[in-house]
Formats: sequence, C-alpha cells, structure tokens
Amino acid sequence: MAITNEQLAQRRAISVARAIGSAHGLFAARAENAEIWDVEGRRYIDFCAGIAVVNTGHCHPRVVQAVQAQAARFTHTCFQVVAYEAYVALAERLCAMAPGESAKKALFMSTGAEAVENAVKIARYATGRSAVIAFEGAFHGRTQLGMALTGKVVPYKEGFGALGADVYHVPYPSPVHGITVADTLRAIERLFRYQVQASRVAAMLVEPVQGEGGYLPAPEGFLVALRQICDQHGIALIADEIQTGMGRTGRMFAVEHSGVEPDLITMAKGLGGGTPISAVVGRASIVDAVPPGGLGSTYAGNPLACEAALGVLDAMESERLCARSLAIGEQLRRRLKALKKRYPVIADVRGLGAMTAFELAQDGDLQCPAPALAAALKSEAAQRGLLLLTCGSHNNAIRLMVPLTIADETLDEGLRIIESALAAVCAKA
Repeated sequence: MAITNEQLAQRRAISVARAIGSAHGLFAARAENAEIWDVEGRRYIDFCAGIAVVNTGHCHPRVVQAVQAQAARFTHTCFQVVAYEAYVALAERLCAMAPGESAKKALFMSTGAEAVENAVKIARYATGRSAVIAFEGAFHGRTQLGMALTGKVVPYKEGFGALGADVYHVPYPSPVHGITVADTLRAIERLFRYQVQASRVAAMLVEPVQGEGGYLPAPEGFLVALRQICDQHGIALIADEIQTGMGRTGRMFAVEHSGVEPDLITMAKGLGGGTPISAVVGRASIVDAVPPGGLGSTYAGNPLACEAALGVLDAMESERLCARSLAIGEQLRRRLKALKKRYPVIADVRGLGAMTAFELAQDGDLQCPAPALAAALKSEAAQRGLLLLTCGSHNNAIRLMVPLTIADETLDEGLRIIESALAAVCAKA
C-alpha cells in the first residue's frame, strides 16, 4: 500500500524535532528540473529550488553522472589526510571566476554558515582585529556566530541566549522602504563615532542582494561606497554570495554588477547542485594569512560534492545559464508588474536577474505589510500545484527561486498559477 503525506507527517511529528520548520506539508518521491512529485504522485512546479540551491535544476544529468562516477571510486578520505584532484580543480575554477585582478585562493566547507564563519575567521586573523559589521535584515546562518551576524531576531535568535560578541549592525539601504544609501553611510559613520572605532573592525559582511531580508538589491553606488570605506580603514569586505551566487542574479556573482572586488566571497547553495558544499574564495594575501592547520573540517570539500560542483560549473557554462537568468528575471518582473496594476496589494516588484520577489501590503502601502496574505498566497498556490516561499523582515514578500534550467512553458504555467491564486486570496480577503 502506497504511503501518504499524512502518514509521513505523523511519523515526522513523533520523531523529528519540532523546531525544524515545514513550508509545505508534502514529502518528495522524485524530482526533475523544475518539477517535484510527492509520495502520492502529485506534481508540483518548484519555484523554491531547495531555497535557491538547484539552480541547475533537480537531477541535472551532469551533476548526477559526476556523483555516480565518484561514488564508485571513493566517497571520503578527508582532504587534509589524503587529497584528491577534484578539490584542487574546483578551487582553480572558482579562483579564476572570482571578480577582480588580484590572485585568489579558495577553501571548502560543507554549509553556508561554515563559509561565513571561516571568512570572518580569516578576516580577523589577517587584520588582527575582532569587530565585524553586518546589516539589519541580513541572514548569515544559524550557528553561534551566524546568528550574531544575522540581522533578524525571530525566528533565528529568539531564546538562544548570548551570541558572539563584537558584532554590529547598521540598516541595509532600501529606498522603497525609506532607507537611502546616504542613510546607511551615515549610520556607519555614527557606528564608528559612538560604538566601535574603525581601527578595530576586521570585516564588513554584506549580501549584494539581501535574501531572507526581502530580496533587496543593493542600490547603485552602495557597494562601491562600502569598498571605499573598507579601503580607507583597512577593513576586509566580505560578499555573502551564498544565495546570490552561481548565476542567480544573471552574473556568476551578484557583486559583479557593481564592479567591486571583495576581499572574500562566501558561496554555497547553487554551487553543489544539491550536494552539501560551501566555499570561501578571496585574495590570496588575505586567505594565506592563516597558517597551515588553522582552517579545515572533516567533511569539507567532500569528493562527491566537489565533483557535483564541477558538473554545475560545466552546465552553467555550456547552457549559458547566466544569460538565461537575466531572461527569466525580465519575464518574471514583466508579468508581476502587470499583476501589480490589477492588484494594489502588490506594493513592490523587485529583483536582479532571476532573483525576483514581490512584496504584499495592505492597499499597496509598504508601511502596512500583509504577511497573512503572503502566507495565504503560498498555501493557495501549493493547492494549485506551485511551491513558493516567503521572505522579508515581515514575511510579506514572495520570492521566486526558479531553477535557471526551467522550461519556458513550465515558467509560464507557474506564473499563471500565481495569478489565479492571487485572485482567489484577494477575493477572500
């Protein structure tokens, strides 16, 4: 007898920690490109992509073949014990792809939070300083330091006690929400004047497009200004590209849109095509400040994940997925802006490349966010066969994280479901 979603949900409730969230009450049986089938055989269009992980789609043949071939050779040695070529080859390719003319070096970890923590460790060691500046609304992980760097309390920090010290937050610029670049730069000046001297700051950590914070692209000139501040005070600029990287914004790294070269870049999610791998890539002079043995992890740069990542890079190049991301983004925003004219509850449509979102607010007033409506839309869309996720400081934005390999007809079908689901929830409101 076939198992059901309800039966699995009951088993989950008994054995899985309740703190592990569940955006959709279904269990996957199989997936391909931009589609998922649950254990009951129902098909869903996937506009979540495992939270922007499978940029190359579910079960991309290059990724599957790479993992299968490596699994037949060996699955683990620990690179620090017995090395292997895939780790070196992946480092070479990422260093060559990273923006800027300076020589680069790379290291691998297993999760985005680990990449962030190691980037901060490197910056602190290289500068001999301890303070770190991050931004309100940011998400940098759920580890102890990751929580401290994250700029949102609920649900990430609430109830977990004291967090890592010497971390400071300033507002992230979002003109549509009334925060200009000038406002943020003044906040940094005030921070240096009243809370922490610039000469004690090791790093400034920024998402070129805030992810969990609401899919907020950095306004023009902002990253350039941060680069200038960091250069002036000897601060390492870290670009968190964990969600924005691997073509999500139409360039391999979102920071490329600004022309800025960060000192360090963190990446994960789309890099592994569904396998757990993260990376820190940065100026060799900074990365190599840490002596041998100062960085590492047992599973870091696992051979299966390294081969999968090489397959991802091959697919992105051969299928021109950065260009595809730009085309997807243009279509998404064009369709959503047309909906905005019909439904005033859509207060804003924004994005960079395929990294696109729309924000819901009462009567289109961004001062009156509508998280309940966003949740209702997510639920209604799922009932109609489309998987969505929310984001934003008030959880009132719907973010679209389509695989960059999605077929045009599947993309169109998903957008039509958004339209019908929005009409349904607005009629009930």
